[in-house]
Amino acid sequence: MTQQNSHPQAVVVGAGMAGLVAARALHRRGVDVVVLEAASRPGGRVLAETTVLGSRVDLGGQWIGHGHHRFAALAAELGTTVYPMRTPKVPAILDGDTQVATVGPTAVTATAVLAVWEIASRLGVPGSWKSQTVREWLERVPGRRTRRLLEVATAVATTADLDRLSVHGMLEMVRFQGGLRGMLTTSGGAQDSLIVEGAGTLAERLAAELGDRVVLDSPVTALRRDASGVTVESASGTYRAARVIVTVPPPTAARIEHHPALPDTRIRLQDNTYMGSVYKAIAVYDRPFWRERAEAELMTLTEPGIAFFDTSSPGGPGHLCVLIGGADARSLDDLTPEDRRARILGTVTGRLGPEILTPRGWYEKSWHRDPHAGGGYTVLPEPGHTDGHFPLPAAPSGTVHWAGAETASEHAGYIEGAIESGDRVAREVLAALATAEPAGR
Repeated sequence: MTQQNSHPQAVVVGAGMAGLVAARALHRRGVDVVVLEAASRPGGRVLAETTVLGSRVDLGGQWIGHGHHRFAALAAELGTTVYPMRTPKVPAILDGDTQVATVGPTAVTATAVLAVWEIASRLGVPGSWKSQTVREWLERVPGRRTRRLLEVATAVATTADLDRLSVHGMLEMVRFQGGLRGMLTTSGGAQDSLIVEGAGTLAERLAAELGDRVVLDSPVTALRRDASGVTVESASGTYRAARVIVTVPPPTAARIEHHPALPDTRIRLQDNTYMGSVYKAIAVYDRPFWRERAEAELMTLTEPGIAFFDTSSPGGPGHLCVLIGGADARSLDDLTPEDRRARILGTVTGRLGPEILTPRGWYEKSWHRDPHAGGGYTVLPEPGHTDGHFPLPAAPSGTVHWAGAETASEHAGYIEGAIESGDRVAREVLAALATAEPAGR
């Protein structure tokens, strides 16, 4: 790192989508910026890998949801190809070898519960729900299979431990995202479209444009603010900047020392939130052969509860995507990759065929075991606290600015929200640098 780069105008903490978008916007406006990333790669909670068949698969965030126009525009600008998700009219639900009837008592009761949640998210949460956990609430729902269906759907949607998420917290998330239908559905919902080259490719291309301004393996350990700027202490050295942008989520940002101390509201946000637990895998086949037999979008209720998606691109090899959320995700931690693959794929052999057990490639990521991300998909509030409800506060702490997917005014927690927050904080810093007001606390 040159002496000049050790004194940039702005330092960005975190090379996820928010940080890379912010840094690029600043760089294009002539701001000398450095991005410090703790991991050995850019991307944060997006990550693409090349398979044995040459295709690209996303092990992190991947879907362009309905209305995610910033994400779609960035994908087009960076030369990638977007395609719609393949989805049946009604995804299947399997309980062992039994397919749950879509008009039977299990589905009808579960639909009724979801309707109650939807209404409550719009009209207001009863006081008793503000500290009651989702697990406690679901214990009152009749029917083991119905409870399990709701448990799996909620865990996959939120990545929360259901005994560590209040009903209030969950419904605030539902309200902010515009309802359960949008969160849980594919076509026309949050899982509407995909990128052939992988969403992680966008992060790679943004980082490539920034070049050596992105410094990897450089966790930030301390930020020292004074009247003239911020001193940034990191594994790659000490930097002096007029402004700092912190894009990592609050539970991760809590590792950074601040001198002077942050405001109490920011400390509470870091103390009263946590990252969800999620395991993701992609099985790769020469072709999506299962389509000749059945659609692959489905949910299994046996332990662990699993959501499967057919993410194969048009004309490409077969990609079978697996998501497991909450405590079920951690239940796989002690298994070998081979045992995890056999256990997961073995739940759908009856529907998709025995050849599902022998993919050409198996790619997996346990995000809760990632030492830098700390989990995924998003930040969650501890029960009994409102800190962590979307959108997270992002008012600057003097010369320290805040961004990240959870701070977005639209689609917080999604890649779309990360892009929005990066655009917003770049404008914020540009305005601050233009006015050149004395830096204070």
